[in-house]
Amino acid sequence: TYKTYFNQIKAVGTALTDMGFKGEKIAVGGDNSYEWCLSYMATVTGVGVIVPVDKELLFNDINNILNTADVKLFFCDKRVYKKLMAHKDEIKSDLKIVIIHGKIEGELCLQDLIDKGEKLLAEGDRRYLDAEIDPNAMCSLLFTSGTTGMSKGVMLCHRNFCSEVMAAMGVLKITPDDCGISMLPLHHTYESTIILFFAPYCGAKVTFCDGFKYVLKNMKEFSPSIFVAVPLLLETVHRRLMKKVRERPHGEQLFKLGAFVVKLGEKVGLDLKKLFFKEIIDTFGGNMRLIICGAAPINPQILKDFAAFGIQILQGYGLTECAPLAIINHDRLRLADSVGEPLPGTEAKIINPDPETGIGEICVKGDMVMLGYYNNPEETAKVIDEDGWFHTGDLGYVDKHGHYFISGRSKNVIVTNNGKNIYPEELEYHLGTDIRVEESIVIEDKNSKGEPIVAARIFPNFEELKERYGKDENEFSDEELHDIMDEVVENVNSKLPSYKKIVDFKIRRTEFIKNTTSKILRHKNKD
Repeated sequence: TYKTYFNQIKAVGTALTDMGFKGEKIAVGGDNSYEWCLSYMATVTGVGVIVPVDKELLFNDINNILNTADVKLFFCDKRVYKKLMAHKDEIKSDLKIVIIHGKIEGELCLQDLIDKGEKLLAEGDRRYLDAEIDPNAMCSLLFTSGTTGMSKGVMLCHRNFCSEVMAAMGVLKITPDDCGISMLPLHHTYESTIILFFAPYCGAKVTFCDGFKYVLKNMKEFSPSIFVAVPLLLETVHRRLMKKVRERPHGEQLFKLGAFVVKLGEKVGLDLKKLFFKEIIDTFGGNMRLIICGAAPINPQILKDFAAFGIQILQGYGLTECAPLAIINHDRLRLADSVGEPLPGTEAKIINPDPETGIGEICVKGDMVMLGYYNNPEETAKVIDEDGWFHTGDLGYVDKHGHYFISGRSKNVIVTNNGKNIYPEELEYHLGTDIRVEESIVIEDKNSKGEPIVAARIFPNFEELKERYGKDENEFSDEELHDIMDEVVENVNSKLPSYKKIVDFKIRRTEFIKNTTSKILRHKNKD
């Protein structure tokens, strides 16, 4: 219950204060869980600065974060603990470890801190309870590598998170009747802001997924109504659902008919979704109504298909530096191809727009913009100007209604010899509409004359290829795969002006390297 949660936050916070960690950096790393959230909230509400750590990082990367941030205490689970102990001699000598799940002999565990704090509170210790909170003081330090370069420490303060919650809750309807399921890693601000702040603010229930393999099993157990997703997850689910639809006699025609009738029913106050799409609805636990999606562009058709069986996907835009939401669709704005409008209290603009397309860099301003990059004033000055505008590095345009559209990252833009700009994300979208393509990236390469050309790296959908051609992945020769993907690329090129056409492509037999929110790391996948 929230009452237990609140009491345990007070207990752990009191224990940490008594142990001398006031004002210190405290890290947390491990599987998504109640204990992870408890460790985080006890730290930020009166003790020190939380440093969320990606549990999938290798030891050297974890240790680098601990040293760079000068972390004094690390809340971690047993799996992360084993990584640390395998290199025990390399860990900073003043690091205290607290195990958040279960016990390990010789180490403190979270329950020890709860017990200690409850005892101190019973004795009248109010040092934590009476702590003054500076809304502009850093409370969270997040190290993010993004998809294009090296890690930076993003400094976020209480004002960033609180303004985000108040703004978002003005346009999103979440109630105590809702149940969220946490699937994306909590160290990422996208997931943590919604689970740690949105849910308690609204009194919604939170459940934790056992892992991506168990998503559908957990959904049937918990019957959630809301979750946060990235496009890759929704694309995978959508592909499987539509495959089942196509396998049935006249499946696609019946699906379209059902979507049409459901929409008509809504106009006259009739809910016909379960009449036509009960099996699909039950796959999500029977109560799913809202999915908040971000981190990358998504095919608008997926939003339309989900809407047909009663699940609204709200597409938004943000960055860790914005805690993280800046622009979003909402309950009264349901656009399939736009990321929506700036949150209340947030300003946005396009700078240096292209005269032909209107595409320029997206800049945002508001209380959700970070304090800056940790110990890196030079990089901070590059992205936050004197007037407080944060230069996102993302490209997009805004229409006459104030709706924003994302075109891609400025660092990814390919500039041709004649000065034309090509946005890789647009071509990747077109490649992804062919079911034979699992994943792709489009990059700049050089031809034999050293001139820039558009090239693609493609990971085929081997499951689909097996169904079509009756062969397992290892039975396809390189030449056969090339011929199949050549057809895909030709289909894409037929829809594009000559300067945007994909000139060359290579095929991968392994998935692209991704971060833990399933974003492809471009700088690691160009070969």
